[in-house]
Order: sequence, then C-alpha cells, then structure tokens
Amino acid sequence: MNHPKASPFSKIEQEVGFSKITIAYSRPSAKGRVLFGNKSNGESSLVPFGRIWRVGANESTKITFSTDVFIEGQKLVKGTYALYAFPEENEWQIVFHKNISHWGDGRLKYNAEEDALRIPVIPIQKQDFQETFLISFDDINHNGALMKWNWGSTEVSIPIQFDTKSIFQEQIYAELLNTPTAQTYYEIARYYQEQGLETIKSLGYVDKAISMGGDTYYFHRVRSLILADLKKYEAAIKASSISIVLAEKEGKDEFVRLNQNDIRRWKTLQSTNK
Repeated sequence: MNHPKASPFSKIEQEVGFSKITIAYSRPSAKGRVLFGNKSNGESSLVPFGRIWRVGANESTKITFSTDVFIEGQKLVKGTYALYAFPEENEWQIVFHKNISHWGDGRLKYNAEEDALRIPVIPIQKQDFQETFLISFDDINHNGALMKWNWGSTEVSIPIQFDTKSIFQEQIYAELLNTPTAQTYYEIARYYQEQGLETIKSLGYVDKAISMGGDTYYFHRVRSLILADLKKYEAAIKASSISIVLAEKEGKDEFVRLNQNDIRRWKTLQSTNK
C-alpha cells in the first residue's frame, strides 16, 4: 500500500537576479520530540550533536544553482549538490556535497573528500516554534539571498551571492552589438539606476529609449530617478510630472502615487540644499 508520508516532499524555486536556486527536500515535523542535541536523561535527540544530518528527511536534500554561486565568499560552480549539516551546540558545519547518490545522510558512505564546500554557521534560538522543518529565502535582491532553515526554536541562515553584475554586463555588450531597441536601452538604464551604477551613462540610455520609443510613464519615471541620483531635482520633478500624466492616461494609479511621493521628497531636498 502507498502510505501517506510522515515527512512530505517539497520543492521550492527562488529566482535571484538572473540565477535560480532549486531545493528538493522532505519536511519532518517535531511531534513533541527533542530535535537537536541530547535529551536531559542522556538519550539521543532526533538529530544528535556531531552527527551528519540530511537537512530534512527521507532522501538527501538537493540544492541546484543555475549559475556559479558564492557562499560566504567561496565560489561554488553551478550544478546540483546534496545538502548536509553537522550540528553542534554553538556552531554548525554546512556541507555542499558533490555525491548526490546517497540515500539520506549516507552514513558510513559519506566521504568528506567529496565535499564541494563546507562552511561554519552560528545557529540562533528563537522564541517562536516551527513545527514542520522549513527551508525558505529572505532578504532577496538582484545579487543574493539569505537561505534560512527553521525547525523547532532553531534557525540557521546561510548567505548566498551571485555575480549578477557580470552576467548582466555580458548581456548588455551582446545586446548593444546586436540591434538594440528602445526597450533594450530602457532595461539597461533601469538596472544601472537600481544598482547605483553608471549614472551618467544610464541617463543617456533612457534618453535614447525615449527618442526611439516615444513617451511612456515608465521611461520618464526611470529618467526622473536617474536625475534625482544626480541631484538635479528640478529636472527630476519635471520628468516625474510627465510620468504622472502618462500613468493617469493608462490607469496606473500605483505609478501616480510613486511619482507624487518622489516629487514631495525632492522638493524637500531642494529647499534643504538652497
């Protein structure tokens, strides 16, 4: 018979910039058990200190990176790895393991020489209780995210970084050598503005987008943000006002509000700098 699993399978995917992280794992529940360390009577807990843990249940947890990644500043090439952990009271060792064929934690078959990367992390104890083991991502931006493991009152956080700037720069070179469109120039300008890069150059790109593609609320909005970055607040307010008119015509209320808030802020900065 096919019994329902006590630790059901789960799969999560998270985009970060131009990269994707995929994790496949099974989620055990606490069910009143001591999870990490040792019980007060000396009996073993579910995950004893010093022993390898599969970071979940059933098969080993698998993590896949679509591009090369940096974990705590150390490079890990793109691909799929088994995730293991060696919990201790004050510090855990987190392992990205090249051999993904082992069932569970591998036990005696685990070979540290097959580790692709091993890093130390400091677990924290929280007041809230996570009944079912959970892997999630937080603090996501273009360049990285924080992978979090929560079970019981224990939380482990692992910073993950990607070289999104280099990946996008390669795209920029390729697109500019091809047949760039107004949207191409806009996308380049928007990325540069969001990342605080190439401010003068990004203004030229968004102006090129407008000259090729005409007036749109999002072209002029990005233009206003770039001008504000250059501290040209009067010009930024003018560009933002154009964006408001165009956004109102298309019923884009959220962009109207965003521009209105920016204009108020820039007027305050104007008066402060006089």
